[in-house]
Amino acid sequence: MGFLDQIFGKKEEQDQTKTLWRKLESMKDLDAAVERSFQQKVLIFKHSTRCFISKTVLKSFEKQMENSDKEQTYYFLDLIVNRDISNEIESRFDVTHQSPQLIALENGKAIYNASHQSIDLDQI
Repeated sequence: MGFLDQIFGKKEEQDQTKTLWRKLESMKDLDAAVERSFQQKVLIFKHSTRCFISKTVLKSFEKQMENSDKEQTYYFLDLIVNRDISNEIESRFDVTHQSPQLIALENGKAIYNASHQSIDLDQI
């Protein structure tokens, strides 16, 4: 069981990190995230559920989230299900699509973006 927990993560850890995320599932959610960025930094994690690299980067990022004391809001975008929202993010913020990708918003503008192993919460 220990080996499988290391690969797939323990259920308690998964439940805890899921509570840190707000799902980005509609254009209304995206608009809400942009509005929220005027109060505090908003981070959007674009994830492909079909990509092993994306899953690995996500797990690493979630560990950083758990240990962070920064005041920010985290949004999770499933690219496979919500490609139209990803396209809107690319267009609205002039950020070339990547997967996985982290985009930081502040005052309605993209102030940071990184992809793959360059995603690092400490850089924001």
